[in-house]
Amino acid sequence: MPMLQSSAILDSSAIQRVNYDARHRTLSIWFVGNRRPYHYLDVPESIYEDFVHADSAGSYFNHHVRDHYDFTH
Repeated sequence: MPMLQSSAILDSSAIQRVNYDARHRTLSIWFVGNRRPYHYLDVPESIYEDFVHADSAGSYFNHHVRDHYDFTH
């Protein structure tokens, strides 16, 4: 059974924290210096899992999230 919602604080110079809502397949990312998150839409749970376990959150974001999913801010 997939998780409903999960959150993680990352050790990253660019990304402060992320939240994943499995029911809506939404990945929310708080970038350092921004108070409001970016909400990436229709993101598979596996992307969130790989993101929070990546050696570099910024690099993973640049290669697997940015420019791959629509977002709102």
